Amino acid sequence: MTEDWKAKLGAAFNVEVNDEPAEAVANEPLSAVAQQGGAMVNVLLDKKGRNGKKVTLVVDLKCDEVRLKELAAVLKKRCGVGGSARGGEILIQGDFRTQVVEQLKSMGFKARVI
Repeated sequence: MTEDWKAKLGAAFNVEVNDEPAEAVANEPLSAVAQQGGAMVNVLLDKKGRNGKKVTLVVDLKCDEVRLKELAAVLKKRCGVGGSARGGEILIQGDFRTQVVEQLKSMGFKARVI
């Protein structure tokens, strides 16, 4: 019988081949809600330094960058506008404070408008 292709590839590159499936459940990172814990998320309106244009800021988020970008994508899709996510903040273009707070609460976050 011929050798398995993974074994041949491992032998060619001097790499040990592990055929066992990875434990995805044990290594799965926490969701954004779990990372946030019971901490409050603040939603505010800002127009300073933006030529008078309004943006909705979601601040005090304690999740990692991957979960932050996923959360931003959900909020942008819900509001139907653009935005960005970085440094523990999500920026949504326009005044969507009530919609953002409703969406965050439905996802399990503790959120308020300030």
